[in-house]
Amino acid sequence: MPLSHQTVIVLDFGGQYNQLIARRVRECGVYCEVKPYTTPLADIRAMNPIGIIFTGGPNSVYDPKSPQVDPAIFTWGVPILGICYGCQLMAHNLGGRVTEAQDDSAREYGKTETYFDSACKLFKGLPAQGITWMSHGDYMEKVPEGFALVAHSDACPNVAICDESRGFYGVQYHPEVNHTEHGTDMIRNFLYEVCGAAGDWTMGDYKETAIRQIREKVGDGKVLLALSGGVDSSVAAALVAEAVGSQLTCVFVDHGLMRLNEGDEVEEAFKKWDINFVRANAEELFLSKLSGVSEPERKRKIIGEEFIRVFEAEAKKIGQVDYLVQGTIYPDVIESGTGDAAVIKSHHNVGGLPDYVDFKEIIEPLRMLFKDEVRQLGRELGLPEYLVMRQPFPGPGLAIRVIGEVTKDKLDTLRLADFIFRDEIAKAHLEGTMNQYFAVLTNMRSVGVMGDGRTYDYTLALRSVTTTDFMTADWTRIPYEVLDRISVRIVNEVPHINRIVYDITSKPPATIEWE
Repeated sequence: MPLSHQTVIVLDFGGQYNQLIARRVRECGVYCEVKPYTTPLADIRAMNPIGIIFTGGPNSVYDPKSPQVDPAIFTWGVPILGICYGCQLMAHNLGGRVTEAQDDSAREYGKTETYFDSACKLFKGLPAQGITWMSHGDYMEKVPEGFALVAHSDACPNVAICDESRGFYGVQYHPEVNHTEHGTDMIRNFLYEVCGAAGDWTMGDYKETAIRQIREKVGDGKVLLALSGGVDSSVAAALVAEAVGSQLTCVFVDHGLMRLNEGDEVEEAFKKWDINFVRANAEELFLSKLSGVSEPERKRKIIGEEFIRVFEAEAKKIGQVDYLVQGTIYPDVIESGTGDAAVIKSHHNVGGLPDYVDFKEIIEPLRMLFKDEVRQLGRELGLPEYLVMRQPFPGPGLAIRVIGEVTKDKLDTLRLADFIFRDEIAKAHLEGTMNQYFAVLTNMRSVGVMGDGRTYDYTLALRSVTTTDFMTADWTRIPYEVLDRISVRIVNEVPHINRIVYDITSKPPATIEWE
């Protein structure tokens, strides 16, 4: 289907911040897609992009084995922004010379005071001085002919380069990360001042386009949706319900791994659509499969496989089913590894699928959306706010928030403790200060004293993070008095917990979830 809006292509060269670039572009009202650097140029050109962004990456452009790009891309007349490795790749291809930094002064990492030429379109309207986030050990020894130096630091004279006649810009820092001051403004300038963006992409537009595409793909076929009860699968369900209505059978698997009262809330939210809603009670099945299993990745694989098996069983009851829908979103794809990116962890709806799936095709309508975009789409679809703003919840549910073997007793303990945590946060009106918060039942037991008796019970960990994109996150500074109330309530109201700890690790180096 021809794209109905302007598009920017982000060419992925394997860096750790690559998907943040896409997020920033979309924040500016411009649609973009991330493509691997191996994508044939004919495919990229067929999308008629108004601009192209080369991402960062861990390689050195002078290494014969490093990711490269067909030089023909520089002859199209399409503006290009190169970031870090992308900047050096541009210089390398256009007659410059990139070498390994010979001394520490040419290497730059972390926050760096930087000076900008505001006459350059990339920095139009921005301060002439600010902090950028550097992460490079190579050095542009020679800048390509026709390029001007438009930003520098105390250590590096060519922090940013440009050839405005051709619309080529390169920066050695990362404007997409929050550490770079006015970084999103720089990307916005590239989009609007250089590429001539109209800002014609909105979530309402995404909704209408996705509904149209789903209808065209499905035709008169039957659809089965994998509803886990979290925000992602719920929004996917609402989107497909809008598209094909009664052709959708929405199977909500009550696997016994949900938070307190969530099953009933999910079922209530979908009464507004004319769909076949099936609530499959499969708690005993999942717990039996998880019995004796402690390894996190194995738990994820088991849950993913059992989800599919339950869906297949339900599909047989309703006859032929042509399509399976999943609520996969962009961070799931990123963290499960794409192209040259490292695998951080697998997700049940990406890496946990069995080799054989008894459906014609899998539909993932949210695959290109970040979490906050999914929430926006949910509102566009009319989902209730309690569901749209539900705390992010992993596909494997509480199984990966119970460290070690999963049992019914542990789940019940965690469910109640997690509810108390969320209840006290709500009572303190702190929901808006954090983006994800939950409890983890560790497999560590310790000595305690309750009343006049000695206890030997579990340690519960509390986790809360603040983030704009879930790719990086900082731990939340919850007031001590609130943490105290949470701790007192949990120890007094939840059996088998005698110690509470608070996780103060950011991402990176930690992930948001514990398993």
